Amino acid sequence: AAALRKTFEAGTTKPLKWRLEQLDALEHLLREREADIVEALRQDLRKPANESYGAEIGMNLTDIAYTKKRLAGWMKPERVPTALIAQPGRSVIVREPLGVVMIIAPWNYPFQLCVLPLIGALAAGNCALVKPSEVSTATSALVAEWFPKYLDRSAVQVMEGGVPETTALLREKWDHIFYTGNGTVARIVMEAAAKHLTPVTLELGGKSPCIVDETADLDAAAKRIVFGKFYNAGQTCVAPDYVLVQDSVHDALVNRMVSTIREFYGDEPQRSPDFGRIINERHHARLTRLLDGANVVTGGETDAADRYIAPTIVRDVSPSDPMMQEEIFGPILPVIAVPSVEAAITQVNRGPKPLALYVFSRSKTNQHRVISTTSAGGSTINHVWMHVGVPSLPFGGVGESGMGAYHGKYSFDTFSHRRAVLRKPNLSEPPIVYPPYAPWKLKWLKRMI
Repeated sequence: AAALRKTFEAGTTKPLKWRLEQLDALEHLLREREADIVEALRQDLRKPANESYGAEIGMNLTDIAYTKKRLAGWMKPERVPTALIAQPGRSVIVREPLGVVMIIAPWNYPFQLCVLPLIGALAAGNCALVKPSEVSTATSALVAEWFPKYLDRSAVQVMEGGVPETTALLREKWDHIFYTGNGTVARIVMEAAAKHLTPVTLELGGKSPCIVDETADLDAAAKRIVFGKFYNAGQTCVAPDYVLVQDSVHDALVNRMVSTIREFYGDEPQRSPDFGRIINERHHARLTRLLDGANVVTGGETDAADRYIAPTIVRDVSPSDPMMQEEIFGPILPVIAVPSVEAAITQVNRGPKPLALYVFSRSKTNQHRVISTTSAGGSTINHVWMHVGVPSLPFGGVGESGMGAYHGKYSFDTFSHRRAVLRKPNLSEPPIVYPPYAPWKLKWLKRMI
């Protein structure tokens, strides 16, 4: 951190030219090392090339292009009204970089979530230390190898390692910590940050529900839910964690999802090149335990040696079952029948606020009812997690699903300080605000305020 702070204090990172150069360098890295990135992700997660490109390369390219086009405008001082008491004067908000920030990335989208926060950190003019996940070893090695070859090494550093290295980093003083991962580690990060009064962004997860009512287009709902759930073998923080479906269409939806799984991945998903693997043996064992005693409609097969768990749908799930007590984060989808949309809303509101919530309905009334009476980090109506790919929307959690937001300008704002500046002219002022005070001065002061 000391070397990065020296670079920041020298003013290297503040000019627009430097920021754009770093964004260009990131873009070149994404385009020129595409094959290396895809291969690293294949090694770590058996991630299909289409998913690697879409989520880990394409999404970053979109955010870079969006940011480069608007960055000069974001950096300009923003003029705001000046209160009468401060007249004559001119009030502006100046956005300045925070300084030296740390980005701690997870293993499920291990490349995207190193790069996407870094886009905002560099756009805002910061120095950054990037800590890739040690669980996704191939991607961590790739980040450590190529970031220094493309980016300004005096301003961006990569630190590999596990818990001891991360613990040591958390003892240092940072100007912002950006963490993506689970709530348990987030509490450790926040506690360490508190010792230095360091602000944090926590991108976490939770049990993101999917509500399907009796008016929904079941064919579209089945295809979109299956796609969103089993993308990256279910290891997605905004994946539909469970489905609450109106009981009158429960069986029809389940049957369509079973057919969709077969359509996407064939009769033997383990042989499909389009279905990924669980990150490691520990997570595979955890997911396997969740299937104990479950009423499996389709799937359920596991292979520890291959880190494989079949795309699985489970029915007749109770709110007290283990798979309803924690974020599943794998290719297991509980489907629960509910008598009404109101019952679904009640069940959602009994739990912590999720990172995402989805509603499938043709009814504008039901869509509005779900959105207005629940709370979630973000939502997509009649699809899943597509809102995450819109750079003009903030992405972030609420409550236990996280704090703070990023993507597009929200990333720039996250890594910037909004500095208040009032510029006063050297003109003579009326004496009413200065001592000696008098009743007539108080009278005019009240009028001015």
